[in-house]
Amino acid sequence: MKIKSKIWIETEEGILISEGRVQLLKLIAETGSLNKAAKAMNLSYQKAWKLVDVSNKAASSPLIATQVGGSKGGGTILTPYGESLITSFESINAACWEFLDEQLKKHSL
Repeated sequence: MKIKSKIWIETEEGILISEGRVQLLKLIAETGSLNKAAKAMNLSYQKAWKLVDVSNKAASSPLIATQVGGSKGGGTILTPYGESLITSFESINAACWEFLDEQLKKHSL
């Protein structure tokens, strides 16, 4: 038997972080590109940008930084705040799963 749950953190401005957004941010860090990250998740660029934009508006600091064109082309990187947000969310999520597993063991279903 398994227990299933999804968590996310939100503010009055919208969703700050969720599992899907963590995946998107990790792919941005890996590829250096919002466009490549979106393609890897089978999202349109517009949808991926909207997800990041809502998170940025809900956050106390930007999650990503973009660099426009140039000889080597543009790109997108995670900010230190974006990296720390991923780490914090993953820690909270892991603790949540541990708690839920413990609760399931306590009950005879």
